Amino acid sequence: MRLGLALGYWGRGPGTDHVPLAREAERLGYDSVWTAESWGSDAFTPLTWIAAQTSTIRLGTAVAQMAARSPTATAMHALTLDHLSGGRMMLGLGLSGPQVVEGWYGRPFPASPLTATREYVDVVRQVLRREAPVEVDGRFHPLPYRGPDGTGLGRPLKPITHPLRPDLPVLLGAEGPRNVAQTARIADGWLPLYWAPGRPEVYGEVVRALPPGFLVAPMARVQVCDDVAEGLLPVKAMLGFYIGGMGHASRNFHADLMARMGYEAQARRVQQLFLAGRRREAVLAVPDAFADEISLVGPRERIAERLELWRKGPVTHLLAMAPDPHTLRVLAELNS
Repeated sequence: MRLGLALGYWGRGPGTDHVPLAREAERLGYDSVWTAESWGSDAFTPLTWIAAQTSTIRLGTAVAQMAARSPTATAMHALTLDHLSGGRMMLGLGLSGPQVVEGWYGRPFPASPLTATREYVDVVRQVLRREAPVEVDGRFHPLPYRGPDGTGLGRPLKPITHPLRPDLPVLLGAEGPRNVAQTARIADGWLPLYWAPGRPEVYGEVVRALPPGFLVAPMARVQVCDDVAEGLLPVKAMLGFYIGGMGHASRNFHADLMARMGYEAQARRVQQLFLAGRRREAVLAVPDAFADEISLVGPRERIAERLELWRKGPVTHLLAMAPDPHTLRVLAELNS
């Protein structure tokens, strides 16, 4: 199992420790570093900044939101950064949810998310292969555009720039079993959310028969500390925000996933508290047991014991949300 460093997205401002952490992870032999986006900082610019100040560590987006860019624009970002970094880019994509797609990007959430995702990946693949002008007779991402409000003058194009790698890895963030099954068919890897080593079945039977070479790269909070309960508070804060605020009360993929993992009543309670403006109570309502099974928190010996569970399953890359260089170093030592 390889290690990655997950830096996420910025809060109120730039993460001033991101470059030092990425450089320390590279020094320690970490395989990759990953950035993200929600409705603030974007995923590609910080990754490019990190690329300029590192030399070997691979660079991934976990995730770049599909609604933020057309698939050709996303492919342009990926092929450009792949050239600038000397072939270190990995493209992680996610559909997000109705709240973000419609509330932030001002676009309709696709009526058929699986189809929209499949078309998006198809376009990206065609751009990166550069075998012919890109053409997709698609419902959500048609190329060229032939809609009734267009000019009819569009023609198929292929990128001027020759991609460095036509097989640049494409990974997808997927939560529902059908989405995970499609991911195994059309992508090079999967970015699971809330991975619990002891219950992979919540994502569907496909997890037991993934294609050879398929990447499975979940993110997990990792923190070496003496007080487990205190160390879990950042995990619970993240869960409270995602389960309570990253979606509507009637349609929240994160809350649905928590429910499938056996915490349905608690997930609905967290939602209710968060949406009522009682955010601290929402965070505290997240069960410690749930936060604990999807993270690696506590003294070194406890993390070492629990890390063995991650190694036994299909996980190929553990993307550590690690807050400090000491934790990065301990994890590298335990995984060596």
